[in-house]
Order: sequence, then structure tokens, then C-alpha cells
Amino acid sequence: MTKIYENEQWENLAVKAQSGDKRAYAMLLTQIVPFIKARLSGGLSNPDWVEDITQEVLISVHKSLNSYSSDRPFKPWLSAIIQFRRTDLLRKYYRDKKTKELCKENTDIFAKNVTFQTSTGELKDIEAAIGSLPVKQQKIFRMMKVEGYSAKEVANEMDMSVSAVKVSAHRTTNKLKNILG
Repeated sequence: MTKIYENEQWENLAVKAQSGDKRAYAMLLTQIVPFIKARLSGGLSNPDWVEDITQEVLISVHKSLNSYSSDRPFKPWLSAIIQFRRTDLLRKYYRDKKTKELCKENTDIFAKNVTFQTSTGELKDIEAAIGSLPVKQQKIFRMMKVEGYSAKEVANEMDMSVSAVKVSAHRTTNKLKNILG
């Protein structure tokens, strides 16, 4: 199959899929999988990631197929989705890896402070202050400030807007400052 024919065929299948043709949709997904895997296989150190990202790309294509414009080539549109999903996975991997490394490095410091009598009392005070908050505020605060999730991730988890999550986290932080003095 030539590249030009492949591009035209994918564009035609995408247009048909947009209009509700389930067969064209299935054919499109089937045909783009090898392309997706080929684009991913060269630049990832973990071969399992290729499958993970491929699935994420297919989900993104499904969700955003209606945004595809038939007057533009399909392959660059698909390539952009592939690149975004690859970047998402790598960001998550390196953020998690960095967090784990920081936790390993600081275990001794945390252990010394937690077992120290005055620190133990402070920790109990902090836990009590957090426990006095409404459950939703507790969850947002813990996810953002303790577990290190981004506002966007918390918003997705809590089914809220990013700005509402940021406002809640800010207000909770101020409330805790007032409670703890």
C-alpha cells in the first residue's frame, strides 16, 4: 500500500466514520494500529509502553474523531495524538520515578522526625486539623499537597474544574494555617 493511497484511504474512512459508518470506523482503527506501533517502537525504552500508548491513542482517536477536519491530512492529525499520548506517559513515568526516588532518599529524615516526641504531637495536630475538614476538601488537599497530584489530575478524579480544585486547595491551606496557628 503506497503512502498516498494510505493517507487518502484513512481520510475517507475517517469521514465515513464521522457520519456513523461503523464498518469504516472499525477498518480505520484496524489500519492505524500498525502505524501507531511503528511510530512508538523506536523511541521507547520499555516495549510494554508501546501497547499502553497504542490503547491510549485509540481511545483519543475515538473521543476526538469528530474534531478531525476532512480538508486536512489524517496522518499529521494522528501523529499529533500519538506524540501527545507518548509525552503524557513519559511525564507520568518520570514524575512517579522522581517521587519514589525522593521518598527513598528522605526516609531517614522522615523517620527521625516522626519518631521524635514533639514531632509526633505536631503530626497528630495536623492530622486532626485535616480530619476536621469536609471530606471533599480533605481529599483534594491530600491529593495535591501530600501525594503530589496536579490540579488537572485531581480535577479529573473529583469530576471538578481545574480552577475549582485550585481554589479549594488554596482555601483549605489557609483554613489549616488558621487552625494550626
